[in-house]
Amino acid sequence: MSSNSDSESNTNTDTLVQKTPSTATFKDIGVMEQLCEACEKLGFKAPTEIQRESIPWSLSGRDIIGLAQTGSGKTAAFALPILQALWNNPSPLFACIMAPTRELAYQISETFEALGSGIGAKCAVVVGGMDLISQQIALSKKPHIIVCTPGRLQDHLENTKGFSLRTLKYLVMDEADRLLDMDFGPKIDQILKVIPRERTTFLFSATMTTKVAKLQRASLTDPVKIEVSAKYSTVDKLLQYYMFFPFKHKDCYLIWLMNEMAGHSAIVFARTCNEVLRIGLLLRSLGIDAIPLHGQLSMDKRLGALNKFKSGARKVLVATDVASRGLDIPAVDLVVNYDIPSFSKDYIHRVGRTARAGRSGKAISFVTQYDVELLQRIEQVIGKKLDEFPGEKDAILLLQERVNEAQRLAMIELKELQSKQKKGKKRARENADRQMSLNEAKKISKGGKKKTGARR
Repeated sequence: MSSNSDSESNTNTDTLVQKTPSTATFKDIGVMEQLCEACEKLGFKAPTEIQRESIPWSLSGRDIIGLAQTGSGKTAAFALPILQALWNNPSPLFACIMAPTRELAYQISETFEALGSGIGAKCAVVVGGMDLISQQIALSKKPHIIVCTPGRLQDHLENTKGFSLRTLKYLVMDEADRLLDMDFGPKIDQILKVIPRERTTFLFSATMTTKVAKLQRASLTDPVKIEVSAKYSTVDKLLQYYMFFPFKHKDCYLIWLMNEMAGHSAIVFARTCNEVLRIGLLLRSLGIDAIPLHGQLSMDKRLGALNKFKSGARKVLVATDVASRGLDIPAVDLVVNYDIPSFSKDYIHRVGRTARAGRSGKAISFVTQYDVELLQRIEQVIGKKLDEFPGEKDAILLLQERVNEAQRLAMIELKELQSKQKKGKKRARENADRQMSLNEAKKISKGGKKKTGARR
C-alpha cells in the first residue's frame, strides 16, 4: 500500500500496489453466498479486475475512486458491496446511483434487480423524460436503491413532498467524467449539500479529468484509488479496422459491409439524429433489419429500440453517441463508425460496445478524404495502427445503382417523417396556447364573479 497526501482536501488517496490474485472467485473477495449464487445465475463466472481490486475495500466501508476502461464490469463492482451492506443493515432509501444518461440508469437498475432479487432489494429509476407523478409514487414506496440522472433527482428533492435522502448510506457517481462533461456539476453540488455527510461514496470514471479530481475532493473521504487502466485503451480481443474510400461511396460501403456481416449484430454510429434516421431508412429499404436510437426519441421509444436490439428482434442498431457510453448490450459482434467521432475518447467508448466480458469483436471505421487526420489522432491515443479491412472495390461499387435508388426513397420518407413531426409540434403548441388562453379566461371570469359578489 502507498498513501499520498492531498493538501487541498486534507484527505489521503490510497493506490493499490499488491493486487488480488487473478484466480480469485467472488467468494474469495468476500461476497456473501446469496450474491455469489446471483452472480452464477447471471453468468458472472469470475470477478473482473476492477471488481477484484475494489470490492474488498468497498466491503470494508472505504470510499472508492475506480478508474477503468469501458466494459470492465464497473456496475457489479459497486452493486455487490451495496447489496451486501443492505442485507446486513436493511433500510429504505439506502443507496443512490447517479448516471449521465437515462438508458444507463435503466441498465444499472436492471443489474441491481437481477443481483438483488434473492435478497428482496427494491429499486426505483428517476430520470427525465418520464412521468413525474409515477416516479413520485415509486419514491413514496421507499425503495432501497434509487438510480437517477442528477437533474431529475434534484427536481424531486425540491418538489416531491415527503421525499428526502436523510437515510442515505451509499452514493455512487457512475461515468463521472461524462456526468461533468454534460454540465451536471451544479446539480451534483446541490445534491451533495442535502445528503448525509456520514456516508460511503463510490466514484467510477473512465478517466481522471481535472473536473473529476475536483469532484473527488468535494465528495470523498480518505478514498482508495483503483486504477485498472491508466490511459485510454481498448481491450485486447477487439479487432480494429478502417476502410478508406471517397465520401460519395460511403453508403455503398455500408450496405456491402452489412451484407458481408449478415446474421451478426451490429451498432452503426452516426454523428447526428437526422443521419441516424436516414441510415435506418436506407438499410430497411434494402431489407436490412435496422432500428434507430437517438436523443430526440421519447424515452419509451429509446428503451423500446434498445430492448428490440438486445433481444435480437433487430440485428442492426443505428445510433448517435447516446448509445456509446456505459450500455451493456450482450454479444454485439460489430461496431461501425459510419462517421468518425471528433474526439478520440468517444471512439474508445463506441468500440467498447463490442468485445465485452472477455468476448471478441470487430470495430470498423469509415475513413473518407475528410477523416484522415481524425483517424491518425485515434491511432495516436490508442497506441496502435488500425489494419485495413479487406474488400474488393469493384465488387462493392456494383451495389451503387441499388444504393442510389434506396437513397432516393430514404430521403422521400425522411422528408415525410420530418413534415409529420413539424405538424405534430405545431399542433401541440396550438393546443398549449389554447389551454393557456382558457385558463386565463377562467381566472378573469372568477375574478369578475368575486368582485360582483363583494359589491352585493
